[in-house]
Amino acid sequence: MITLSLLHPLNKTPIQNWTFEEQDIIRIGRSTDNDVVLYSAVVSRHHLEIHKGAAGWAIQSLGTNGTYLDGKRIQNVTAEDGLVVRLARSGPNLQISIDQPEKSSAASIKELLARRKQQQFNRTASRQTTRTDLEAMQTDLRDKLPPSNAKPLDSGLT
Repeated sequence: MITLSLLHPLNKTPIQNWTFEEQDIIRIGRSTDNDVVLYSAVVSRHHLEIHKGAAGWAIQSLGTNGTYLDGKRIQNVTAEDGLVVRLARSGPNLQISIDQPEKSSAASIKELLARRKQQQFNRTASRQTTRTDLEAMQTDLRDKLPPSNAKPLDSGLT
C-alpha cells in the first residue's frame, strides 16, 4: 500500500491524501484522467508516475517543469517511505508513504530522519570546506598584491 499526501506549502502538514492498495502505476498531474489530480499551473497534465516493481516503488518524472527532490531535479529515483517530491520548482509538495509491514512506521521515520540528517551534514561540511579554501586563496592573493600606496613602475618607454 502507498499513500500520497499533498503538503501545505507553509507548514508542510498533509492537506489531502490518496491511498492506493492494488495499483501498480499511479499517475499524477493536472489532467483529470490521472489518479491524483493537482490543480496548479506549474504542474504538467501528465507530470509524474510512480511504478511498483519487484524491488519496490520508483518515481518517474514526465513534466516539462521537472520534479525535484531536496532541491535537485530528478528523472528516475527509487521511492522511499517519507520521501517528499516537489512538482516543478515552485509547485506543490507530495509526500510518499509506503506501508512496510515488516517495519514499524516509527522505525522507518527514524531511519529516514537519520539519513536526511547525514546528507545535510555532508552538504554543510562540503560548503564549509569550500568556504575555507576560498578564504585561503583570497589571503594568498592579498599577500601577493602590491600595497595600495605603492607607486607604479616607470617603464621608461616615453
